[in-house]
Amino acid sequence: MNQDKFGLDWWRVPAVATRLAMIFAAGLFILPLQGQSKAPEANSAPGTKAAPVGAPTRYLPSRFPGRAAAFYGAVWGVDSLSVKAVESGELLRFSYRILDAAKAKTLNDKEVNAFLIDPIAGIRLSVPTLEKVGQLRQSSTPEAGKVYWMAFSNPGRRVKPGDRVEVVIGQFRAEELVVD
Repeated sequence: MNQDKFGLDWWRVPAVATRLAMIFAAGLFILPLQGQSKAPEANSAPGTKAAPVGAPTRYLPSRFPGRAAAFYGAVWGVDSLSVKAVESGELLRFSYRILDAAKAKTLNDKEVNAFLIDPIAGIRLSVPTLEKVGQLRQSSTPEAGKVYWMAFSNPGRRVKPGDRVEVVIGQFRAEELVVD
């Protein structure tokens, strides 16, 4: 007799352990597959396609933290800072909304140089000046509640959507802006 005092046949233990390990491993791979189901197509509108399961979403994280917005509003009198690629990426448009015209006065001053810096690419872009138009930036007296803009030339489209850039206008510096 090959049993011990607990009634175990020790020559059978490795076979049982192997079988249990195989069942456990199969459960790890098969059960998650059964939990995935195809998205219902009954609720979709006629003539539209349902997004395939596992398709990437259009969710975008917050591009401008609330703490930064509060800082720029309190110190510089602006909010809604954004950088967007326009004209097929040849220009980058920096726009902002004025909250306090007195604090934001330097942003609209044409005498103050403005630059857009991409620290990763190591480039510094400036506001282009055209013969008949002048600088591509608004320079009127700022008014609270209005949105103002300036354009930066992007030769060779070196700054691309998704890049994080900085905008420097005199003492004003907006960092970690994501290009849309």
